[in-house]
Amino acid sequence: MAPLPRLSFTMGSLAWASIALFAGGCGGGITGADLFPSPYDYEIKGIDVSKYQGDIDWSSVRASGVRFAWIKATEGGDRLDDKFAQNWAASKAAGVVRGAYHFAYWCRPMEEQAAWFTAHVPNDPDALPPVLDVEWNSESKTCPKRIPREQALAQMKIMLAAMERAYGKKPVIYTSIDFHRDVMQGEFTDYPIWVRSVKYYPSVKYGARRWHFWQHTAEGHVPGIRGYVDRNAFNGTVKEWQAWLASNKVLAGNEEPGARGV
Repeated sequence: MAPLPRLSFTMGSLAWASIALFAGGCGGGITGADLFPSPYDYEIKGIDVSKYQGDIDWSSVRASGVRFAWIKATEGGDRLDDKFAQNWAASKAAGVVRGAYHFAYWCRPMEEQAAWFTAHVPNDPDALPPVLDVEWNSESKTCPKRIPREQALAQMKIMLAAMERAYGKKPVIYTSIDFHRDVMQGEFTDYPIWVRSVKYYPSVKYGARRWHFWQHTAEGHVPGIRGYVDRNAFNGTVKEWQAWLASNKVLAGNEEPGARGV
């Protein structure tokens, strides 16, 4: 997939990113916010959800300005999110463009994980590309292990290839700062990347890596969801968002920018 044009205000050099480390201070929020745009300045806003959000009023979510949602589907090779089927159907009915994600385990062959994911996630042409969520699971009770970099890369390639075969769309890779540093630097440059960075603007921690989606807080609030929800931004304008959807053959309704502060 050809890279999307980058927003002019996101084209900070690494030197600027370094300055941001000092400019933001030690308080909460996004460090370097005076040098980089706020996540809320991005026109296309989204969320990611799982069973922990409980029953979601997707019509209220859509009305609030949320335009996309990543929905947890599976984990490892034997876990299905309790709310996946409900969220999958209700989000589409409300007009929220959505995709499914798989949380990878490093204790189980990816062939088994791919089979589990494809058995439970419908092949909906209107869906966003599938997501492979890769992190180190150090706090997991069942699979806290870290595997060597080359092994992790090989396992990821198996899963990504299986997802693309099953759904006909190039998957998105979600990653955390430490996993990107340890495994992904310089790899998978032709894949859309979804980065987690709740304290810093992405370029501060991911360098020159081109990112498509930014998970910027785990403590967001959105009408229709009780309690906290992860909030995300798409790295582009409304026009670029529509082009990205079209490149993935995703149908969407009116994509006007959502209300600020949602």
